[in-house]
Amino acid sequence: MIVIDRPIGTSHPDHPTLHYTLNYGHMPGTMAADGREIDVYLLGVKEPVERYEGRCIAIIHRKDDIEDKLVIAPEGRNFSDEDIMHLTQFQEQFFDIEVLR
Repeated sequence: MIVIDRPIGTSHPDHPTLHYTLNYGHMPGTMAADGREIDVYLLGVKEPVERYEGRCIAIIHRKDDIEDKLVIAPEGRNFSDEDIMHLTQFQEQFFDIEVLR
């Protein structure tokens, strides 16, 4: 189960010009390298949600940052590496990333 704290259509709390083009949140009970819960992108859900149970289809590894991001999709949906990079580009454009499967 993931918790969405930045629903699709909202702005980043510290960077108001950065708008979330998909649902973004975290996985409760986990710990990332930054000391917070692991962040997640939710692909394939076009409306804002508060919680979601899906399947992890990839990891976005930031080569120039300390944390990775999980990519979650609805059961039965899959996205290519290119799709993932395109859909998360609004935020990941600032980092050197690779998609891991």
